[in-house]
Amino acid sequence: MSRIYQLKRQPAGAPDPASAHASIDFAAELNPQQFAAVTSPPGKALVLAGAGSGKTRTLTYRVAYLLENAIAPHNILLLTFTNKSAREMLERVDHLLPGRTAGLWSGTFHSVCNRILRRHAAAAGFTSGFSILDSDDSKSLMSKVIKDNAETVKQIERATGEKFPKAPVILSLLSFAVNTRTPLAKVVRDRFSPGHDVSEGIRKIADQYDQRKRDANSADFDDLLTRTLDLFSSHPGILAEYQFQFQFILVDEYQDTNPVQGEIIEKLAGTHGNVMVVGDDAQSIYSWRGADFANIIGFPERHSGTQVFKIETNYRSTPEILSVANASIGLNTRQFAKALQPACASLQHKPVMAALYTPEEQAMFVAQRMQELHDEEGIPWNEMAVLYRAHFQSMEVQLHLTRAAIPFVVTSGLRFFESAHLKDFTAYLRLIVNPRDDASFERIAQMLPGIGAGTAAKMLASWRLSPFASSGTLPTSFSDLLASIKVPARAQADWTQLGFTLDEFLDGNGGIHPPATLMRSLWEGVYQKHLKASFDNASSRTEDVLQFMAFADRYESLQDLLSDLSLLSGPEAADSAKSKDRESVVLSTVHQAKGLEWKVVFIVWLAQGMFPNLRAVEESGDLGLEEERRLFYVAVTRAREQLHLLYPRFWPKSYAGDPWQQPSQFLSEIPSTAIDEWRIGSGF
Repeated sequence: MSRIYQLKRQPAGAPDPASAHASIDFAAELNPQQFAAVTSPPGKALVLAGAGSGKTRTLTYRVAYLLENAIAPHNILLLTFTNKSAREMLERVDHLLPGRTAGLWSGTFHSVCNRILRRHAAAAGFTSGFSILDSDDSKSLMSKVIKDNAETVKQIERATGEKFPKAPVILSLLSFAVNTRTPLAKVVRDRFSPGHDVSEGIRKIADQYDQRKRDANSADFDDLLTRTLDLFSSHPGILAEYQFQFQFILVDEYQDTNPVQGEIIEKLAGTHGNVMVVGDDAQSIYSWRGADFANIIGFPERHSGTQVFKIETNYRSTPEILSVANASIGLNTRQFAKALQPACASLQHKPVMAALYTPEEQAMFVAQRMQELHDEEGIPWNEMAVLYRAHFQSMEVQLHLTRAAIPFVVTSGLRFFESAHLKDFTAYLRLIVNPRDDASFERIAQMLPGIGAGTAAKMLASWRLSPFASSGTLPTSFSDLLASIKVPARAQADWTQLGFTLDEFLDGNGGIHPPATLMRSLWEGVYQKHLKASFDNASSRTEDVLQFMAFADRYESLQDLLSDLSLLSGPEAADSAKSKDRESVVLSTVHQAKGLEWKVVFIVWLAQGMFPNLRAVEESGDLGLEEERRLFYVAVTRAREQLHLLYPRFWPKSYAGDPWQQPSQFLSEIPSTAIDEWRIGSGF
């Protein structure tokens, strides 16, 4: 006979037994600085939470404190930068006060604005059930608009001699303009085309893109923010409703907010003024994607009577690591003065500074030192990380970790040579070595304007009939070979140029030039324009290609270069990243590493012009230098126990400046007593 099991239901309105006796001893569970911020009276507050100081704990306990003091959950708004952060904070609050968070508004700016727009769709110019375009949807719609303006695009290309930007590039320019409140023409001039004014053409396409979204009852991610502001401006009563509801507003990572997000906060807090923004001016590192440092640095000036709380006890790093971090960031002038204080005991490991002869030896050092730390000190692979300013700076490290069979994952993007632009670039080289490489031919063909998979397949059939493809014997003229293959009219000019460029590969003696020479011709003759028009982050991808050329300069044989590249995508590389559960060293840009930590950190390429980045300093002067120093501070404070600061002395580059590298000024700014300088022996 089956058992009947009865669920017991609480009477309506009865308190949750788990929460009826919940009580938090805030003074016992927080340090004095955290306690002061958590229990502060209503009003405007700026909480400066240094690296590793328990920012999330402070925010979590602030929410719990408000609930404990009879603030209803629906009167609290918690704004974060990821939904994961919002979930984690609410879970922690729910653990402190079980059953007390129902009705609390929390989430990203986009998710909260979406919720508001859903409730007032008609007033915002939507119908109910409007669609949100994800990034792929936006690219697809923008591509259609560009295609429908083909004649305008051709006219601009003829007038400028440049390729018109593709959908991802235009969307990136629009997004930056919208979120920073910067005129589109200025953004286009500064970030895409300083020499040619294509802003009117882009504006025309942007207006049509916007109209098509409206016609389709759709919004992209930027619209969620801007149309919420429009709603508040056109319907003051709706704004007043939310100003009345959200009696307490808390904002996480305030240093990362852009002008539009800052405006949303100001409007919602306009009546009661009970807003607590939490962040760290010393970790403001995202101006390139629209974050406005003025939001956090100017908060007290914009709001008289602001309470400023500094949380400076660091629970992550050793005193020796914090000594380096404090010495560096202390040189910035635009900041709130503070210094991290260690809660951890000294492990008698000063940060190591070492100059290696070349980038390759720098990578060899990283691999050898990691192996020692793993074998001799038992440090797990996943407790070690390599951080760098730009993705291309991981190239040699990836190669040497693969050779050493050290498992690694690249969190700053794809493995270096798996990136789309470098796969594009190497496709040309692979086809020269192996003319029967169908995948490379089709990849090259589809980079041409107006050519899709079907046309590329027809071109491939013609290519296969050529003597070069059938025998592998180099032609006397690539331009003649390509001229024999029919292409659409729109692609003819680029196809002809490719033939002329490939002719430059031939050395006149029945062979081809060294790899670096081939790549230089390819870059200048074909790929530079394609990259600029195709990728929204063209400047960083350009650096990747230029450094790839410098890397290739050590090779005389194209076959040898391609063989080494295959190491980075072969079985060993695949095995090292096959499972996320497997212990793996992390390779990451500093930007991607923010918020993370490891026992051991290697910061590579600390050479002047590399870190700090030369372009960032040239474009923004002292402001750019100070952001670069903040970025270095973020890198240093990722380390818990051991820190290695490395740079190469010599780099025989093909494209830029003196091959002799100077140490980063950030290294020179560290007191010599704070570091342990290693001299690398001749074994390297």
